[in-house]
Amino acid sequence: MRYLIKLSYRGADFCGWQVQPDAPSVQQTLEKALSTLLHATVCVTGAGRTDTGVNAIGYIAHFDAADGLDTRQLCYKLNAILPRSVVIHDIVPAAADFHARFDAELREYTYFLHRKKDPFVEAFSYLYTFPEVDFDAMDRAAESLRGCHDFRCFEKTGTDTRTSLCTVMQAGWHRYTPTYLQLTGGAGGDDYWYFRISADRFLRNMVRAVVGTLLEVGRGKRSMEEFRTLVLPPDYEGDGVLRSAAGESAPGHALFLSAVRYADR
Repeated sequence: MRYLIKLSYRGADFCGWQVQPDAPSVQQTLEKALSTLLHATVCVTGAGRTDTGVNAIGYIAHFDAADGLDTRQLCYKLNAILPRSVVIHDIVPAAADFHARFDAELREYTYFLHRKKDPFVEAFSYLYTFPEVDFDAMDRAAESLRGCHDFRCFEKTGTDTRTSLCTVMQAGWHRYTPTYLQLTGGAGGDDYWYFRISADRFLRNMVRAVVGTLLEVGRGKRSMEEFRTLVLPPDYEGDGVLRSAAGESAPGHALFLSAVRYADR
């Protein structure tokens, strides 16, 4: 029988979601825990890869096991033996043909950034203290990401992917107030921001490269028009467009896979 599992994890302790030969991964950690509890080899399929250090909230995966599992008890036992950096929210029976990766219609990423030193957000936000950053310009540049485009300029080199086409539904910068400031009646003002982007699929390292390149726009190092030339048309057939054409990737610790959505969920 197929089961859907919903979890969240802190990426700092892992090389990413997917199993790696010489480094700990979330997939490997979860498979080992499930195999121990179910006394059988369990393979887990996730909604997609996340890079080293990247976090996930509400991540979806599936696995096959015997019928009639006590899923509440299994959820409890998994949380007892998994490291603190992983939490299981729910396990439910799924349709026999459900696939956590191929059935996903939308994935959403959120990147957090703060403009002044703050020990309470440091672990999950990028401290970016460059004196003048134009977030309005970055937001306007991000509009060019929407729609179906070829994002090869933002893909990590050496990646073997079938296509570099992605359809982006939303992309933009937003102010926010950290929870601890809300408790004291404070406001984030212009010191706390997040970038949110959703698409049908993402290329490896794509979001971090997009954020890093948008920050160059915000600093005036790259114009909006120059940024837009990196977002290639879906029928682009040229060559010579390299990852080096875009900016440096932003650090992974501030990035969250914040949602995975399916047609019937």
